[in-house]
Amino acid sequence: MHHWTLDDIDWKAFRPDRVDPEILRVAKAAALVEHNGADYAIYLNNVFAGDETIRPAIDAWALEEVQHGKALARWATLADPSWDFDAAFARFVDGYRIPLDASASVRGSRTAELIARCIVETGTSSYYAALADASEEPVFRQVCRHIAADELRHYKLFYDHMRRYQGAENLGRWGRLWTGIGRIAESEDDELSYAYYAANQWPAPYDRRTSARAYARRAYSVYRARHIDRGIGMALKAVGLRPQGGLHRTLAALATRLMTARARSLARAGA
Repeated sequence: MHHWTLDDIDWKAFRPDRVDPEILRVAKAAALVEHNGADYAIYLNNVFAGDETIRPAIDAWALEEVQHGKALARWATLADPSWDFDAAFARFVDGYRIPLDASASVRGSRTAELIARCIVETGTSSYYAALADASEEPVFRQVCRHIAADELRHYKLFYDHMRRYQGAENLGRWGRLWTGIGRIAESEDDELSYAYYAANQWPAPYDRRTSARAYARRAYSVYRARHIDRGIGMALKAVGLRPQGGLHRTLAALATRLMTARARSLARAGA
């Protein structure tokens, strides 16, 4: 299958008058996180040392993640020519590092590591779909739709390998569930807040709570029920539960209410 490149984006269609400055801020942060895919490839190749079935797929995945960062950075620079992506990325990796020297998964097993990757791809696929729907700038919409499709494909990649490992490691349902819950909870960790700081708030001193709230206010506001509904279904499937049915409907409705309430609360607080 032909994979898209930066040349497939119609950059000449860029409309500066349709750039939402709030979306621009989270796009800058996303560019830093995506461009850090090479570090994640080092970590994952360490975790899956000796498995030559998945390692080439990890390398290909990382190249696509880095390209996502390049595409978002190019768009952000069109929208804000004063923004220095290279300097922002250097600040980001200087202040936030993943465990590159790990020789085994921080999740406790390879199955759990792949479940966590599925949860990440669930979140990013839903997020970029939501950003594309929320934006009126045509080039950004193109970029986000390409990325959302990639992240959905990445979910399938990690899910298929997770099933392979599940057959050998037999991680129990509770173990799978807690891995998924734990990875969802990590969406509030330093990675996104520090990326937001490095992209938008430097040289002010870093305050995790301030940066996290500033990021969340803008990110949560773009989600609609359909994005959350799809994400809940993908997450349930990753942890071994039915992706459709009563539990899915209940969780999707609850998550939608919570995210909407959180976005409104942060907006009122001016985060």
